[in-house]
Parts: sequence; C-alpha cells; structure tokens
Amino acid sequence: MTEEEPDYRFTLANERTYLAYLRTSLACYAGGLSAVQFLDLGPDRWPARIIGVILVCAGIVTTAGAFRRWQQNLVAIRRGGALPVTRLPLMLGATIAVVGLIGLLFSLWR
Repeated sequence: MTEEEPDYRFTLANERTYLAYLRTSLACYAGGLSAVQFLDLGPDRWPARIIGVILVCAGIVTTAGAFRRWQQNLVAIRRGGALPVTRLPLMLGATIAVVGLIGLLFSLWR
C-alpha cells in the first residue's frame, strides 16, 4: 500500500486530538491523586481511594489509547483510508460518570 504525504491540516488536527487526550489523562491523574489526598467520605477513606484508583487507571488507559489512536489515524490519513473507530471517548465518559455516581452516593450516605 502506498503512502502519500497528507495535507498538513489533517496531521495537525490529529496531533491536537492526541494532545487533548493527554490533557484529559493528566486531569484524571490529578483528580485521582486529589481524591486520595483530600476527599473525606468516611472514617476509613476507602471510598476516596476507590475513586482515586479508578481515575488514575482511567488516566493510564487514556494515555496509552491516545497514542494508539494517533498512530492509527496517521496511518489511515497517509494511506487515504477511513479513520478507525475508537471506544476511548465512551470509556472516558462512562468512567467519569461512574466516579461521579460513587462520589455522590458516598456524599449522601455520609
């Protein structure tokens, strides 16, 4: 399969998307570490630890998934093919919703 030099606008858009995923993963790391340090949802603080672990794991998965997606998109753009489908936004949205629900439930329960 032949590869062509793509329009630079598509390459830069792909990089901007990659950087947006990296910003999201950094927010997940910061949110997870902040939850462990500062969130007070009970005497044992295990709900905060659960929220922190979920957010940090989401950040790790997002970092790895962002690089994979950037690479797949770059290959597709160079070959003139269709962009691959990803479930990364669905995973991020579901994770943030679950973490928010856990935080809300423990805040109300406390």
